[in-house]
Amino acid sequence: MANFKELLVWQKSIDFVTEIYKITETFPKDETFGLKSQIRRAAVSIPSNIAEGNSRRSKPDYLQFLKISRGSCAELKLN
Repeated sequence: MANFKELLVWQKSIDFVTEIYKITETFPKDETFGLKSQIRRAAVSIPSNIAEGNSRRSKPDYLQFLKISRGSCAELKLN
């Protein structure tokens, strides 16, 4: 398996996290520990799970972590 940093999906998900942080920075201060925090956690979970799954070096484990990543996308209504 390729290093996760070489994966286009991981690179794009890092770009996505950066955009999410920029967008959520405009949220009202009273959302800091609510919606803003939840959106950011879900976004960060996408590349994190891709990286962790890739690092396991086991196809079944990798697929499981990709499913978790896909779930985070669904949480953000991306898929």
